[in-house]
Amino acid sequence: MKPCLKPFLYRVACLLLALAWAAGARAGGGPENLFLVVNASSPDSVAVANAYAALRGIPPINVLMLPWQESTESISIATFRSDLLDPVLKAIDGRRLAPQIHCVVYSSDFPWRIDFAEEMPEALASQQLLKFPSGSLTGMTMLYGAVRSGKGPVWLDPQSNRYWRPLDAAGVPKSTDGFQGWHRYDAQGDVVKEAGNRYLLSVMLGVTAGRGNSVPEIIRGLEASAAADGTKPPGTIYFVTNDDVRTTTRSPAFPPIVQALEALGVKAEIVSGVLPSAKRDVAGLMMGSADFDWPASKSTIVPGAICENLTSYGGIFTPSVGQTPLSVFIRAGAAGSSGAVIEPYALQAKFPHPAIHVHYARGATLAEAFYQSLQAPYQLLVVGDPLCRPWATIPQVEVVMAGDGQEIATNATLSGSIELLPRATVASQKSARDGSASTGAVDHFTLFVDGVQLAQCRPGDRLPLDTAQLADGHHELRLVATESSSVQSQGRWVLPVRFANHGKTLALEVKPARVSVAGTVRVRVGGEGLDGVAVFSMGRVLGRTPGGDTTIEVPAELLGRGRVTIRATGRSGPGAANSVNADPVTIEVTEK
Repeated sequence: MKPCLKPFLYRVACLLLALAWAAGARAGGGPENLFLVVNASSPDSVAVANAYAALRGIPPINVLMLPWQESTESISIATFRSDLLDPVLKAIDGRRLAPQIHCVVYSSDFPWRIDFAEEMPEALASQQLLKFPSGSLTGMTMLYGAVRSGKGPVWLDPQSNRYWRPLDAAGVPKSTDGFQGWHRYDAQGDVVKEAGNRYLLSVMLGVTAGRGNSVPEIIRGLEASAAADGTKPPGTIYFVTNDDVRTTTRSPAFPPIVQALEALGVKAEIVSGVLPSAKRDVAGLMMGSADFDWPASKSTIVPGAICENLTSYGGIFTPSVGQTPLSVFIRAGAAGSSGAVIEPYALQAKFPHPAIHVHYARGATLAEAFYQSLQAPYQLLVVGDPLCRPWATIPQVEVVMAGDGQEIATNATLSGSIELLPRATVASQKSARDGSASTGAVDHFTLFVDGVQLAQCRPGDRLPLDTAQLADGHHELRLVATESSSVQSQGRWVLPVRFANHGKTLALEVKPARVSVAGTVRVRVGGEGLDGVAVFSMGRVLGRTPGGDTTIEVPAELLGRGRVTIRATGRSGPGAANSVNADPVTIEVTEK
């Protein structure tokens, strides 16, 4: 929900942010930087999104409910641009979120393959390596600038992703850098002010069609991944070698990566065969075999693990296609995996380099680790939890009121102008070669209100907030601390509060608290002097009332399965002084 800022206040907020960016303020990746796209026509897609939004605390304004009626397997690039990519980007811009969004995440039941044969020049179409002109949903979204450029299939460049981090002479990434969607990267991968390429990281939470996973499998994986953050898992990252070209393509890079991981204090081992056998501590995996039987390996995947297999059809979910799909790793508990959506040939640039595990072990999120190790992402579908970060050093944040130094209570009532004083502690972290590990310091704090980025400050400074410029009633404050290393790990303080400046109140009651997906939810709103109230959930309006005291009925299937939070906002005229938000209510929607 967009906050009701007066135009002047909004311009001031934008100016403050612009000054902060100009001064080099940075931010890593968190739920406020993620834009979640949900197929509103798919119960599975909504169920997966409900679970993920609750697990990660994704603000409602960061969710787009898009009723997707087209194929969930393959679409043309023209359809991708007009019906999927453009609506997503326009929604981000329309909600004024572009400065803070770094990652576009798709729930299930969207097409995983994009066919661009219609835009292939004849000279290119005749080449053997371009015999299959298709890209992945996540790869083509990441390369959105190239896709929208009108310059032909420039996404075919084997070095199209300049966010990829260069390797040193030993084959270890020189740095691990937090990603920002507003950055521009030049040909050397350096951040520049003009003329560089811009990207958006992109991941799919899961595939529920064909050879994909069930909704419970995907949700179990997302739950385990969220719980793995910052745990520094004690397992081992395994690199499997054999004579298969899928392995020999990148096995020469294994030894220096193993050494770099061990220097970080992370166990790593090179083993022979198809799979690691009877290993109960698989904290990461890199292998290369067309077909394999994971249950037969008797190995166990540790929560948070990235498991990678270089093979031709790992990202194809059509039931009749051979080779083991990436969904096997998700089913076994991996936080993320990837696979090609069409024959890519055994070209290292099209698959994650073994350095993915070094980036991950240095504290990068799963999405950042993938794309820092992937030079040509256009054919690779990345699936899993983009925010998972088992090895991150996470700042611990607290916020007090400036002046009296008192903590703010949950659902506290605030009025007038206030000043927030954020503080954070960060543990130092072991470094390996690049010096990018945590230094134990915070670079800056960022204030979000109802998911919208408003201002930033340095440690020791205060963040002013005039609550009278916003609607009365419920709001959510977030203070995000970004640590000072190049990894830019985040920690956050999140608190629901109430603003009281204009004498407006709105009550929300939802019954029953638990309902089957085939049932009906009764939503009652109560408030005086209101012209109308909008009731919404997960970025979708459920109904509107003509006045301030009304009951509406909502089919539970519209909410989707899982824990669902329902919200309401009322108005009696334009501007914040005439607006009010109710306290949200969370209910459970069950299968039966």
